[in-house]
Amino acid sequence: MTSNKQPNTEESGVELVPDEPDELADDAADEVTFNWDGIRTGFVTCVPVALGVAGYGIAFGVLADRAGLTVAETALMSATVLAGASQIIAVELWSDPIPAATIVLAVFAVNLRYSLMGAALRPWFRHLSATRSYLSLFFMADENWALTIRDLTSGSRRGAFLLGSGLAMWVFWVVSSVVGVAVGGVIDDPAMFGLDFILAATFIALAVELWDGSSTVVPWAVALVTALVTAQVLSGQWHVIAGGGAAAIVEVIRRG
Repeated sequence: MTSNKQPNTEESGVELVPDEPDELADDAADEVTFNWDGIRTGFVTCVPVALGVAGYGIAFGVLADRAGLTVAETALMSATVLAGASQIIAVELWSDPIPAATIVLAVFAVNLRYSLMGAALRPWFRHLSATRSYLSLFFMADENWALTIRDLTSGSRRGAFLLGSGLAMWVFWVVSSVVGVAVGGVIDDPAMFGLDFILAATFIALAVELWDGSSTVVPWAVALVTALVTAQVLSGQWHVIAGGGAAAIVEVIRRG
């Protein structure tokens, strides 16, 4: 027989307080699973998105062919980098001799956003092993990260969803890049198909996604002015790094 009598918190000296949202999130994170079901679900869910990305991969392959990269070199870059915007920047900067320092800095600046994206996954990934966490993060791209966040916040607890969706992105990206190199020699003038606008279109798309109302006006304006001024003073693509760095400094000062 059970009693309906509630404990006297004053007598016991224990104060009953409701669980905080952060504590609930941590509890959910403790229960995250990592199995083949999560990998399979992530892969299947991401296939339609990966098919769309494949068109972008073909365009990258064409640009890589124009830059003088072989099929093997293009496949290796796509397999190890898996970041369309930074790869396009790299092949746009590709020349003889290769400006290694410029390429590394430009790619680093463009890919800084991944550190924030990874941090957003910490409530779920903090209890996974380092091997599982970093393997999953290796295959993280913008598209499958968004799908993973949606899946985890829905309460699915599928910790392997990021890996599965990332594998779909990886397979389609590498294959489409190779296809792009293969057909690159057939296309005499990529500008006829608008392929010369790929880089600009990429950043326009990123800008639309990153726009957060009036709060983004100041850093964007600083980045624009700094980039324009730097382009007049320095040759090459240093204006990209200068604009991004100036905007980052402004945000640190504003929010510090």
